[in-house]
This record gives sequence, structure tokens and C-alpha cells, in this order.
Amino acid sequence: MNAGKSVAILKQDRFSSFFAILGLYIFLSFFTRIALLTWSAKDVDFNFLNIIRAFFTGFIFDIATGLTFLSLYVVYLLVFPQRWIGSVADKISTYFYLSVILIIIYFSLMAEFPFWDEFGVRFNFIAVDYLVYTYEVISNINQSYPLSLIVTALIALVALTFYLLHKTGIFKSTFSGKKPVRTRALYALPILFITVLLLTVMNNKQADFSNNLVVNELGKNGVYSFFAAFRSNELDYDIFYPRLDEKEAYTILKKAILQDNQHYTSGRWDDINRITTAENESRPNIILVTIESFSADFLKAFGNKDNLTPFYDSLAHQSIFFTNLYATGTRTVRGMEALTLCVPPTPGNSIVRRPGNQHIFSISTILKQKNYHPYFIYGGDGYFDNMNNFFGGQGFDIVDRDRGNPLSDKIATNRYNIPDKEVSFENAWGICDEDLYKQALQYADKSYTENKPFFQFVMTTSNHKPYTFPEGTIDLPQGNRNAAVKYTDHALGKFITEAQKKPWVKNTVFVIVADHCASSAGKWEINIDKHHIPAIIYNLPYEPLQINRLTSQIDLMPTLFGYLGWSYNTSFYGKDINQTKPGEERAFIGNYRTLGMLKDSLFTQIDDRKRVKQFSVSEKNKSFSEQKDQNKALVNETISYYQTASKRFKNGKMKE
Repeated sequence: MNAGKSVAILKQDRFSSFFAILGLYIFLSFFTRIALLTWSAKDVDFNFLNIIRAFFTGFIFDIATGLTFLSLYVVYLLVFPQRWIGSVADKISTYFYLSVILIIIYFSLMAEFPFWDEFGVRFNFIAVDYLVYTYEVISNINQSYPLSLIVTALIALVALTFYLLHKTGIFKSTFSGKKPVRTRALYALPILFITVLLLTVMNNKQADFSNNLVVNELGKNGVYSFFAAFRSNELDYDIFYPRLDEKEAYTILKKAILQDNQHYTSGRWDDINRITTAENESRPNIILVTIESFSADFLKAFGNKDNLTPFYDSLAHQSIFFTNLYATGTRTVRGMEALTLCVPPTPGNSIVRRPGNQHIFSISTILKQKNYHPYFIYGGDGYFDNMNNFFGGQGFDIVDRDRGNPLSDKIATNRYNIPDKEVSFENAWGICDEDLYKQALQYADKSYTENKPFFQFVMTTSNHKPYTFPEGTIDLPQGNRNAAVKYTDHALGKFITEAQKKPWVKNTVFVIVADHCASSAGKWEINIDKHHIPAIIYNLPYEPLQINRLTSQIDLMPTLFGYLGWSYNTSFYGKDINQTKPGEERAFIGNYRTLGMLKDSLFTQIDDRKRVKQFSVSEKNKSFSEQKDQNKALVNETISYYQTASKRFKNGKMKE
């Protein structure tokens, strides 16, 4: 049967619009796949068979998704009374349903490109999470992109599609094909059966067949991936990941985390509580500044030639400067988890976003024992990503922009609203960094007046799309990442300069670190270079020093406590890098599904298909080469960290 006859048959059928929209969606999805392949060509392993397999798998996912979009329309075409076909009611119902579907189709396809640009993957759990926070996300879209142009384009695309359906006679066939229900059932029932079959059989993991992230993601469909992430927003380690005997896992873990200045408080096989002993304790005020999306490669020290961070660069020369530090994840909540709980990134959602995360053993546990007043200072509404409930649950006082969300009232601690009169600039994510730092100074003054040592966890937002900030502050235009980085550095410089005028500054230590990198996109499931972040500890009574040893984000606060000479009980997984023996350095790096440990130039990776892979990592460019003969000791050590951390949170053993 030639193409002309196929079109002729299609034009004569009640289901002609269904087949036309389905065909359009499959074609556009194929075109999107071609575009994404071209976009990320530098990260693709061009194995011809793998590319073909990815496109075939993606084609099946596209059919499944397109059929799902149109399944209700198929039911409508089946059951709509024959005598009313072509009536005004039929036309209104058809136009309305297809308009909604076309808007969803066009918008989802358009949205895939900025998401791919930032994360290098199809829609995943990040997109699912953002649906919960409509104010921030809609405001961010409005401020980052020409929303009126997007809406106009969507309407125009729908109108153009309808015009073509009319021009080709497809709508005419839809409204004139008055076949009886029995005949229509010959179309509808097989279509519905195939839809259910594909949704039952197809699993997003079927696209993960290679070591190349881009190839795997090309084999997926964005919308299908979105709903797959929605269904599996939590991952049970015991079910999905490789395991060891529990006693063996704890034996390996307890040997790995114990340092020379520590001893265990009991002989129980699953008790990791240790006593850390030190001398010459000092209790300065501590301000922990966590900078949004602050990649190491923005700094001059790591080869950047754009002079984006002159202040941070200069401050690093006066500080303890960590040059080989790696973030545990790709989101702010992962950075918060690493810095406060000092544990590896367990699979699924960050602990910050999970229920049952209050009163966990954290840096706050230790700070309160040392009589500190802990604050969490954030420029947006801390309801976002469950931040307020998490920090409030650890005993922090909250300083944020209260947007009146009733769910924020669950926090069981003091909450201070940043008033409008103290805000000079604000975008979707919160107030500008300069305004945020003024709040930090204000509450530092308050604690100093009360003669109580304070700890501040200050979370910035300016280095986040839409990358807007007060006019006239720097010499770069609004709206791009480099400008936001330079503004972030400018605001940090003003903050430290103002702090140096305060009476409390001589007894205050500043820890300045990134939450994660600016982008995680790349060739591999986990791209180690996209986790490299800077950190400095400023104003310690020590000579400036570079720490070039491999360090995990979870080690930063235990290392600070070591510099302060603190003795304390701990159940952290993080270690004081200065008490870590040569050869025992390691860094934990993960995403939602895949977890790994970097140690001895080997990256051991585990995932939710119980797979274990090991890669040799080039120090020069962090490129990977998969190892056929795995180092079993490193495999077991990696599993022991993640297995015990996941189990300890699940069974409540992380609690204080």
C-alpha cells in the first residue's frame, strides 16, 4: 500500500485526527531526539548500534506516550453517539481536548531543551519536585524566559496544527465518519490494548543499556521519564541496590570512619557513635555561607580567565583553601544535607525533603552542646524544598521571606520574616545576596548583644536563573550566568568588608563553600568534574594553607571542628581531613539513582539495578575508563557506606 492510499484511507475515517496527532507527536519527538543528539555530540560515544538502539527504544517510548495522551480521545471516539457525530457538541469537545493535548505536547517538547541544557538528561525527579513549588517555578519561568512570547507561540502552533488538519481534510473525515460502534471498536479496542500493554511492559530503565549517559537519555521520552520519576520518587536501598551482609557492612564502615583521635563508645556491631578528643578548644562565632551553584571552574585558581571572582580569589590566599573538594550531589538540598548531617547522599530524595527528618544527629547537635545559637538565613521562602521543616527540626531559628504558605507553620522553632522595607531587590528565588548578607549582619549583631556565640547557615540565591540582581552593581549585563557569578562575588566582598567593621569579627570564622556546581550535564551518569567545588575557612588563627588532598563535602564541618580543637561525640560519616591517613581520602558523589565513591583514582559506582561498575579516573580531566577487574575491597567499602547510611535513616538510628 503506497503513502497516497494510506492518506486517503486516513481521511475517510472517524479516527483520522487521532492518527494525525499521534503521527505528529512521534515525528516531533524524533526531531527532538536528533536535536539533543546534535547538541550533546561532544559527550556521545558514537557506537552506531547503540545509537540505533537508543532511537528504536525512544520510538517505542514515544508511541507509548502519544497513545497515553490520546487514550481518552480514543474512548470518546468509541462511545460518542453515532447520530451526533459532526454536531456542534462533537466539534467543541474535539477542539477543546485536542487543544489541551497539543499545548501539553508543544510545551513539554519546548521545555526539554532548557532542562537538557542544565542537567543533560530528560525530565526526572527534579522536574517532579519543582511541581510542588509553583510560585518559585512559575516566577522563575516568567523572569527567565519571555513568557508572553511562549504563550503566543503555543497558541500559534495549536492554530497552525488545526489549520493543517482542516486543509488536509482530516477534521472533515473526523466529523463525517459516522461508523457504528462495532466498527469503531475495531480501531479503539486494539489501540487501548496496545496502550495498556506498552505502559505495563515499558520501563524507563530499559533505556539505560550503555555507559554513556547521553545515549541512554536519548533512548527515553521526556514526558514518560517525568511520570516514571513521579512513580518512583523514593528508592528503598535494600530492594534496588547491591548489598552486603549487614554485620559485614558495619565492620567495613567502622574501620573506614574511625580516626586516630577517636574511639567508639560501645562494642555493639551497629553502633558508630565515637568520641573525638582534641585540645586547646576555641568557640568563635561561625558563619557558614553556602553559595548557590558555585563551580570551582569559576575561580582563577582553577583556570578561569574571566575575572569573575576577584574577591573570592583574593580571600582564598588568606584562608584554608580546599582545592580538591567534591559536592555530594547536584541540588541545593544535597549540599545542605552534606554540610549539616555529614552523611553520603542516600538514594531517592535528599533527607532534607523526606518525612521523619527532625532531630537527626547533625552539626546543630554539637553546636547546641557548645551553647551556640544556630540560625538558618535564606532569602526566599524556606517552605521551598522543605528547608524550614528540616532546619527547624534540627533546632535552627529561621530567617526567611514568609510568603504566607500555611504548610510552613509546621516548623517548631522561631521564625523571623525578612520585611519588605529591608529588601532592595527580589526575584523568583528570593532577595539579592546583598540584602541577604545584611540580614546575617543584623542577626550577628543581635547574638553579640546577647553575649552568646552564634552559628549562621546562610544560603544565597542570586547565582540562579533568571540571574538577575540590582542594576549598576557590576560591569556585566543582567540575565547570564557569568554576570550572576560576578555579582555573587561582589556581594560577598561587601559582606566581609562590612563584617570586618563589627566588634564580633575578631572572634568569628567564615566558611564559604558551594552547594553544588552550576551544571551536571556530561557524558557519564556521574561526571566527577561537574561536582568540583571550592571551599575556604577564613579568619582562623592559622597561616594560610592550601589543602590539595581529596575531600568530600561531608568532611568540611568535621575538619572545621578539628581546627577549633573540639572534643565531641559524633556519628558523622564525614571525617577531619587533617586526621585522615594518606591513602584513606575519599569523596562521595551521587544523583537520584546512581551513587559512587572516588578513592585512589578509582570511582566505584552502584545503581538501582544492582549494578556495580568501577572506573579508572584520569586526574587531568576526570575522564573515565571502565575497569574489567574490579577492586573488590573498594566495591565493598562503597556499598557499606551507602547501605548503612540508608538503613540508619530508615530505622531511625540517625536520630540524636
